[in-house]
Amino acid sequence: MKKLQIFEPAMCCSTGLCGVGVNPELLRISTVFSTLQKNGISAERFNLNSAPQQFVTNQPVNTLIQSENGVEKLPATLVDGEIVLTGRYPTNKELISFLDLPAGLLATQPVKVKVTQKKSGGCNCKGGCC
Repeated sequence: MKKLQIFEPAMCCSTGLCGVGVNPELLRISTVFSTLQKNGISAERFNLNSAPQQFVTNQPVNTLIQSENGVEKLPATLVDGEIVLTGRYPTNKELISFLDLPAGLLATQPVKVKVTQKKSGGCNCKGGCC
């Protein structure tokens, strides 16, 4: 079975699903990762802000971010340790192809988002992102 890893730019929390403005793409990726993990597929996300050591110890990612404008190439998608996509999140169709999954596993369904205003948790973040 193939292993998926996505190395993401710095965000205020591990998923980026915080604050008052939820990015639909991050919501989709979080849902996809949940589905993959529930189906026994190895899938990990690493945020530059919360898991910087992973960026240092992963040689292909370290080389990528050390290159010119390297951090701007995030997110980086790796399959079995090899970079297969940079600069954006993979589509569900691409993930199915990269991981040799059944076509219906990541069927797109509309997701309703209810956004509520949170107060700062005392860490000086803005918009309740903690």
